[in-house]
Amino acid sequence: MKRLVQLVLDLFEPATASPTTSAEAPTAPGEPHFVHPRANRKIVLSNTPVAYVMVRARRRTIGMLVGPDGLEVRAPRWVGMAEIESTLREKSEWIVRKLEEMRQQQAQQAQAQIAWAEGATFPYLGQVVRLRLGPSAWSEGAGAVLEPGDPLQGKEACLHIGLPLTASAEQIRDATQAWLMRQARRVFQERLDHFAPQLGVTWTRLSLSSASTRWGSASANGAIRLNWRLIHHRLEILDYVVVHELSHLQVMDHSPRFWDTVKTVLPDYAQRRAILKTETLPPWQ
Repeated sequence: MKRLVQLVLDLFEPATASPTTSAEAPTAPGEPHFVHPRANRKIVLSNTPVAYVMVRARRRTIGMLVGPDGLEVRAPRWVGMAEIESTLREKSEWIVRKLEEMRQQQAQQAQAQIAWAEGATFPYLGQVVRLRLGPSAWSEGAGAVLEPGDPLQGKEACLHIGLPLTASAEQIRDATQAWLMRQARRVFQERLDHFAPQLGVTWTRLSLSSASTRWGSASANGAIRLNWRLIHHRLEILDYVVVHELSHLQVMDHSPRFWDTVKTVLPDYAQRRAILKTETLPPWQ
């Protein structure tokens, strides 16, 4: 019977490995190049030692999930390790490529880490905004207020937050995130209302997501879920995700008919999609 394999590039949910599973030595010398913090097995894939998590689960297929921690493999209890490792080797190039992409993404995010203090900067709708703390005419009674910038005059945009200079990094981060989430809801609603008539659909409810690997989702009942961190991106990139999810209210899969639907509103959706995949956003930690 043909083996069924599920490949998923996503963050995986924490799982408890089987206590009866023992780690295997790699078939090539040297320490594993990719090591999951909860690794309980080792294997060499495309000449690259990989330490991964092996979990037995109630499922019908072998699943391979690549996340920030590394590779996790979930398999039915009745599938032997020889078959699981054979499947891993068949998909070795894909696995190693995704592990390397995830490592590079984490390195970029580490470089983009924000030091939450007076003068810190962060992206908002594609522009750089600088944080200013302390009571002022801008922030008094409002909590946080954006002072628009003027690039032609060399004036930067500033977000004035009514917090003292002695505020902790966590307080500054949380106040900034709260403001960004309010702006995200406002902007998302405006863009949904703008594009829905063009697609001939009606959305019913908007909710904000904090997912690490998914920008949005749509339900057949018209409910739209968008990642609030899209507010960091330029409006034309944000619009791609809005149109993508609204298009799912017509076509719930990613068939050619779905992409044709997206194209009716955004002829250049492919370019916008490519930019969304490559832009690095600051991690909120």
